[in-house]
Amino acid sequence: MKGYLPIAKEYLTQKEILELNPLVLAFVGDSVQQLMVRTKLSCTSTAKAGELHKLQSAQIKASAQAKYMDDIMSALSEEEIAVFKRARNTHMNTMAKHASVADYKKASGFEAVIGYLYLLGENERLEELFDIIEKAQ
Repeated sequence: MKGYLPIAKEYLTQKEILELNPLVLAFVGDSVQQLMVRTKLSCTSTAKAGELHKLQSAQIKASAQAKYMDDIMSALSEEEIAVFKRARNTHMNTMAKHASVADYKKASGFEAVIGYLYLLGENERLEELFDIIEKAQ
């Protein structure tokens, strides 16, 4: 899936990123993951749009993201683990309808790590993590 990641015109510094609310990182990470999954499915499947949406939804839901976090945890750097923990431990006003509280918090941490790496411009690192996830499936 190399080369499919959108390139931001301007990246933030690590200091600027760490000053963001961790749920803002999760907001960005959710979008990045959705685009990566949709792009991959579009390039590798002959399914129609409705079926692609179902396939994408299965990979984006909180329980799947929590599993992905388990898959990549041992490969994360100290900084990435710190971002994950900040997001996981942040008070949330909403919860997913179809996920446990633990999965929802872990999924938010996963999304925050993805958002953190994207905003840093660490596209190769994102590809590494998604390769680990893909191999674990």
